[in-house]
Amino acid sequence: MIISCARTTVFDIDGTLCFDGRVIDDRVLDAVGACERAGHRLVFASARPVRDLLPVLGGAFPSALLIGGNGSLVSVGGQVTARASFRREELARLVAEVERHQGGYLADGPWDYAYTGPADHPIRSRVDQGGLARGVRLAELSDVVKFLVVAGRDMAALAEAGRALGMSVNHHLDEGIIDVAPGRTTKWEALTSLGIDEYNAFGNDINDLDLLRNARHAVRVGAHAGLDGVAHVTVAAEPEAVAAEISRLAAATPAVAV
Repeated sequence: MIISCARTTVFDIDGTLCFDGRVIDDRVLDAVGACERAGHRLVFASARPVRDLLPVLGGAFPSALLIGGNGSLVSVGGQVTARASFRREELARLVAEVERHQGGYLADGPWDYAYTGPADHPIRSRVDQGGLARGVRLAELSDVVKFLVVAGRDMAALAEAGRALGMSVNHHLDEGIIDVAPGRTTKWEALTSLGIDEYNAFGNDINDLDLLRNARHAVRVGAHAGLDGVAHVTVAAEPEAVAAEISRLAAATPAVAV
């Protein structure tokens, strides 16, 4: 049985609420809506930049807080703020490593982006789905808040190069990509910077580790081994199971002392 100790619920997007990279199933949207009506403050925390969160949400939950770029961006009341960005010298060294390994990348600024990866890479279909931004050269981005390596001869070496530079690195072996954020930025660190330290969380991947580890009620979607022993509940990575667990959380809310 769920006993919710928090009135904030944090949701990862891809692989947690969204399973095709484009839309969230109506059953899941309805369950999240029930959670909001039960009095929960909603937070959506994603590896995506805020720009790419908006089309997936499709205008739903306009009062929700948004955390993008694994914590490097936040949006409060529709105002997007860059919390962390790469130093120019460290970014130059990272790009040099990518080029040395004949790789490609997606670099996100607070809104616009630069892309040098393969035109047919699956990640390309998730970039700026709403046509809200511009694809520019890397030098035209005033700040780079997130860097995704999408190709390279030695991805493991590239991941280690990012770590050696003191960056937050998540190497997604199943997708063949390396997600790099500046410094030690994480979703959980961004959440605490907003003054939220009691919350429920839903996540599916290694970049949700700290988020789930520090949650009052943590739900793992799917079976990522890196999250073993962290979540209180594990549900199947499919809309019906996720919607059911969110609905259970919403139904448990009246028992919370406020």
